[in-house]
Amino acid sequence: MANLKILSAGAVKRGVARVAAAFENGTGHKVDIEFTPVPEVRRRMAAGETADLVVASPAVLDELAALGRIDAASRGFLGRSRVGVVIHADAPQPSLPDAAAVKALLLGASHVVRNEGSSGVYAEKLFEKMGLAAAGANIVVVKTGSDIMRYVADHPSRAVGLAQISELMVMIDKGCAVRLAAPLPDEIQNMTHYDAAAITGAPAAAAELARRLASADAKKIFAETGIS
Repeated sequence: MANLKILSAGAVKRGVARVAAAFENGTGHKVDIEFTPVPEVRRRMAAGETADLVVASPAVLDELAALGRIDAASRGFLGRSRVGVVIHADAPQPSLPDAAAVKALLLGASHVVRNEGSSGVYAEKLFEKMGLAAAGANIVVVKTGSDIMRYVADHPSRAVGLAQISELMVMIDKGCAVRLAAPLPDEIQNMTHYDAAAITGAPAAAAELARRLASADAKKIFAETGIS
């Protein structure tokens, strides 16, 4: 039996963990998973870190493919994650029908929180476009999506975050005192795509798991976790 290591984006944690657990139970292979933001996946793989399977955005998989580091036949699409507006569980429900309403909410927040992951990179550009820093918004940068939720939970006085909805759902399940105010409106929404692929030279079980992650049955599981 193989011992497989997965290096995966954190936004797809719930779905990847569930599919991997079922794979373990059904095959007897051991699967260890480390979840981290996509930019960190890119950095670590570029630095030569070893893994048997990678789950990340298509751009990262494209870079690895160009270097001959992934098994192209094993590559598959898992789903897309949307960005949502995170507020404290006890905060009043805002109406966020459009970009102007989101901007007003962020300008009125005590803290505006983003992370260092792919959604945080997008949020940074969105904040720049909205002119939040120039307007005096207190922008806080944390490492991960989970850190966004913890920060908002610990700062109930109008703290607002932008995070992957799938990561928000994980933290709500853990009892974090936050909730989804609304997905970003379509005009400013950002969808992050996620692919999985086995690394070149990994055990055959890695390619089998990659295909399992991209299967129709897995997509039903991912949909339940906010990835569609």
